[in-house]
Amino acid sequence: SSVRMVTLRKQYAVARPVYSEDSLAEDHNKVYRQNKTIVDHMREYLTWDLKRAKNSAVSLLPIISWMRTYSVREWLLGDVVSGISTGMVAIMQGLAFSLLASLPPSYGLYTAFFPMLTYFFLGTSRHISVGSFPVLSLMVGAVVTRLVPEVGPPANITGFEDLTQEQQRVLVASSVTFLMGIFQLAMGILQVGFIVVYLSDTLVSGFTTAAAIHILVSQLKFVLGLTVPGISGPLSIIYTLKEIFDQITSTNICDLVMSIAIMMVVFIVKELNDKYKAKLPVPIPIETVIACGVSYGFNFQTRYDIDVVGKMVSGYESPIAPNVEVFQESAVEAFPIAIVGFAVAFSVAKVYSIKHDYTIDGNQELIAFGVSNIFGASFRSFAASTALSRTAVQESSGGKTQIAGLISAAMAMIVTLALGFLLEPLPTSVLGALVIVNLKGMLVQFREIPYLWIRDKPECVVWVGTCLGAILLGLDLGLVVGLGVELLTVVYRTQFPRCSVLANIPGTDLYKDRKDYTHISEIPGVKIFRIPSPIFFANIEFFRDKLVETVGFNPLRVLRKRNKALRKINKRLQKKEDDVTARGPEELFGTTDGSSMNVDGQERPSDLKDLPFRVDWRAELPVDVTVPRVDLHSLILDFSAVSFLDISALKGLKAALKEFIRVDVEVYIVSCDECILEKLHSCRFFDEEILTSMFFPTLHDATLHVLDRSKDRSRGWVVSYLNGQSWRKEVRFRIRLPLEETSERSLSLCC
Repeated sequence: SSVRMVTLRKQYAVARPVYSEDSLAEDHNKVYRQNKTIVDHMREYLTWDLKRAKNSAVSLLPIISWMRTYSVREWLLGDVVSGISTGMVAIMQGLAFSLLASLPPSYGLYTAFFPMLTYFFLGTSRHISVGSFPVLSLMVGAVVTRLVPEVGPPANITGFEDLTQEQQRVLVASSVTFLMGIFQLAMGILQVGFIVVYLSDTLVSGFTTAAAIHILVSQLKFVLGLTVPGISGPLSIIYTLKEIFDQITSTNICDLVMSIAIMMVVFIVKELNDKYKAKLPVPIPIETVIACGVSYGFNFQTRYDIDVVGKMVSGYESPIAPNVEVFQESAVEAFPIAIVGFAVAFSVAKVYSIKHDYTIDGNQELIAFGVSNIFGASFRSFAASTALSRTAVQESSGGKTQIAGLISAAMAMIVTLALGFLLEPLPTSVLGALVIVNLKGMLVQFREIPYLWIRDKPECVVWVGTCLGAILLGLDLGLVVGLGVELLTVVYRTQFPRCSVLANIPGTDLYKDRKDYTHISEIPGVKIFRIPSPIFFANIEFFRDKLVETVGFNPLRVLRKRNKALRKINKRLQKKEDDVTARGPEELFGTTDGSSMNVDGQERPSDLKDLPFRVDWRAELPVDVTVPRVDLHSLILDFSAVSFLDISALKGLKAALKEFIRVDVEVYIVSCDECILEKLHSCRFFDEEILTSMFFPTLHDATLHVLDRSKDRSRGWVVSYLNGQSWRKEVRFRIRLPLEETSERSLSLCC
């Protein structure tokens, strides 16, 4: 069958001249494009017409595009069912995640309501469920506990006067959220949605896993029924665990038993939901069922002295202005909160947009979340993003558009306005247990460590570095550490790329790494060197070192040795009174007046340009004249993977090429990008030594050119040492004159 496969393969044959970049430009007209200036871009951006206005309106209000195609008959029922199911989950998660933000549970319902109202009009994702997210809640909670600690006086902020501790905490949380929204809105207006690309999947995975550890530790005090003050800052997780273990003997057994039982039940039901999701019309809302059952089935507060949700805020209060002093105190934390909130929401939205075949706009998502958080913060809600578990419920239960999200927000409104009293007897340990159960998806990410270690060790370092940094230093500093580690891995990959020596697969125009194939052919005297990364200031020296390592000699050292040898030969010959040739030995072997140094500061070969011959350095030399042997006559540099060159690299590349050219190694550069070629021309890269004829469009063109040149390599003038092991013996040189002259002269020197 393998033979049949070979015979069935299509063949292609191309007959064309061997092209260099110069000859290609001669045979085929090239279009020289005029790049737009900044003024041109500004003029185009400021030009306004009806079509542009229409596109801008649709871009700023994505609801226009999907509402026009909304199918009431096919989609409305699914959206309603999805909205009710998601609303139940959003209510319970809002209550539970507000504990992470160190706020009263009722404010979690605000976060499930207000941000959704604006995202409905401005968001481009049709499936994500906007509301609280545990990681953001915890990051906001760290600021809240720092500025308004449970024990001790609050921070010296003017706006805290005449406010209770609860009101102070709500003011801090809403102000941080407002500032977070400003950051997101500003990034959206400035069109920097691309910033999310710096948060790789590996980094986000390590970061959310660390957040899950923080969340787990923060909920232990509710599950165990302990009074542990909120601690923020580096090593806060260590201090919190110390406090918990110091009080472990005071554990409320009722809280602990109830939490364990609820976690087991919820975990089992969630697993069943996942297993039978194809058969279930909607997932079983187990959190809501348990919450209502525990609230009304038992009277735990009076019987076992456990903490409950308590008085729920009924209705909505008037808007409040953010506190500017809180802005100043929390700006460092608000920015990473804004980045993490957007990154999580965008990554979840991208998954479902691909699944359902529609596009999302990163910059518009930033604007949508920025406005949503600013609007929500004005009504006392805290940081909003999305939660994967809640979004999965919204999508899997039939949600097609954000009408499902609007209905889920309406359910949160109903509970806030009329049904809040139903949740007042709910123990906080139950909310803590629900939070912990929802961490399963983030905690199982630990399984990625062995997978990454086997397949991509730098990525594994990013995961572990981000996770450890976020666990020990806190989520805000941990994110900075993760970004630093990630950028270091990028620098490592580009600064130390895996360079290779290519060789030809016989009978083809294909060139592969010589280490990867058994039957592969290297051309004698030719090296093909490939660098698979941009060449810039940080890796130009690495590139030059690798090049020297590949060819097996340092061209600058060889050049200096040759010049020294020429001076030595010339000095010996000058001692002889015999006139070796009519032109004289100085002209035969070069001068010794120090002309080996050029004005550019580089070593240059001794000046032999006026002579009709040259020394063959590949021949055998006298014993006391030691010059490193260079068997290489051609060096081909494959630039197919070089995406850019900066000025520093350009200077270093030029110096490296000249070093090889000056030791009689012909250098060729192949598959160079047009932008790089234009930059080389604009930066005056070419001179009398480095010529445009050195550049070839393909590797095979350059190789054929080298093979053609090697056929004629013996032509021309050559001076080679033929006999003699010591200058004390007779030294015979053969001078080959131009091919037109058939006579051959021999000369003998006795030194």
